[in-house]
Amino acid sequence: MITVDFSNRTALVTGSSRGVGRATATLLARAGARVCLHYHHGAEAAREVLGELPGSGHAVLQADLSDPTAARRLVDEAVEQLGHLDILVNNAGIFTPHPVDGSLPFEQWLETFQRTLNTNLVGPAASAFQAIQHMRQRGGGTIVNVGSRGAYRGEPGQVGYGAAKAGLHSLSQSLAREVGGDNITVHAVAPGFIETAMARPHLQGAAGEAVRAQSPLNRVATVDEVARAVLYLASPEAAFTTGGVLDINGASYLH
Repeated sequence: MITVDFSNRTALVTGSSRGVGRATATLLARAGARVCLHYHHGAEAAREVLGELPGSGHAVLQADLSDPTAARRLVDEAVEQLGHLDILVNNAGIFTPHPVDGSLPFEQWLETFQRTLNTNLVGPAASAFQAIQHMRQRGGGTIVNVGSRGAYRGEPGQVGYGAAKAGLHSLSQSLAREVGGDNITVHAVAPGFIETAMARPHLQGAAGEAVRAQSPLNRVATVDEVARAVLYLASPEAAFTTGGVLDINGASYLH
């Protein structure tokens, strides 16, 4: 467990009403950070998380991150709530099937594809842009983007997801090179399957057994394993890993 003291540090964690975002927000709060939670639809779940966070001074905000204007505004509102921003965790994302086998009309396929790109790449890019403006004024900061193993091996049936996560990895690396001189580090994690509500339908029955068998450990990641990796990357100890993409897939995909 990371034992870094995050006291006097603040963090915005997107998509933090459940799953990896919730676990990350909880770990950051336990380490002493003041955390701004974010949700899109899960208001009740987000308020529940807020009530469970240790410490004080936390906040919760709503935004549709498929809208880059809303994504930028979220960062500004988080700064208003917290006073400043030291850490941005771009975790929110969607995973909506949109196969290219003709089962969907083109217009519906394109709408799903575009919303996937907007939510998983364009929104995080807008949040990162705005966070960087605030972090420059403060003298530094950290951004951690939650990518995916699918960026490397592809995501048949959800091609926009794989494309967006590949773009998020590249965005992280490009930003790391551009803003390092401002004492801002940018990192990415690339999990495989995680035991989350979003992945649960894919982990049932024989299909789930096949997914787990992709790893020699014969399981998928837990939300806490991914959250602990994010916590490490958000810490000063990880500064020299800026620009890196940390695989968390149990050797289910090597590259």
